[in-house]
Amino acid sequence: MPGKRPQRLGRLWPRTRRGQRRALQGVMIACVLGLAPVTWMYSVADARVRTTADTPAQQVAVVFGAGLWDGKPSPYLANRLRAAAELYRDGKVKVVLVTGDNSRKEYDEPDAMRTFLVALGVPDERIVSDFAGFDTWDSCVRAKKIFGVDRAVLVSQGFHIRRAIALCRAAGIDAYGVGVDAKHDVTWYYGGTREVFAAGKAALDAMFKPDPHFLGPEEPGIEEALTARTPPER
Repeated sequence: MPGKRPQRLGRLWPRTRRGQRRALQGVMIACVLGLAPVTWMYSVADARVRTTADTPAQQVAVVFGAGLWDGKPSPYLANRLRAAAELYRDGKVKVVLVTGDNSRKEYDEPDAMRTFLVALGVPDERIVSDFAGFDTWDSCVRAKKIFGVDRAVLVSQGFHIRRAIALCRAAGIDAYGVGVDAKHDVTWYYGGTREVFAAGKAALDAMFKPDPHFLGPEEPGIEEALTARTPPER
């Protein structure tokens, strides 16, 4: 019956003032706890968000995957890669580490990212691929433990860059981040909303520091890329 639903909802709320006060306090505590990870994320990372023009020079830029469309970088990922190419051209970084998902043969984010960067003028020998960057925490831990990255400029969209900075710093990387501008479309609003919930997992990752899905042996790719000779432009 239509009239019964409000009655049932009303029964869930305490009738006494003491009970109502406790319920309200419980709601407030839940809100504070829910927002605590976001507050932590901003306090750790906000001062380290930069633009391509004012970010401190580092040897390595780390670009996080953001999906493929028909085997090519999505518009959001393409914007990240353009920013990384700009950092390279301006001498802000010497090597670009592309980290993404290659968990199945038909889906290869790092190779698509590499191809896109080469087309933008970044030499192939200055690009290093991490094929097991399945999420932000995995990418940060692997950058540190597998590729030996101690300092880096991280590249992502503005709604994600603070989480990337906070997690990479928790993984032991002295990181600054470039928050790439993006059109405020449905994807942007979805990404911003998702970050509120992802902040909770990020806080747990930073606290407990789990191993990534795949760790594996150390790789010399970054060191080799830093010492590689770049062919002269024709």
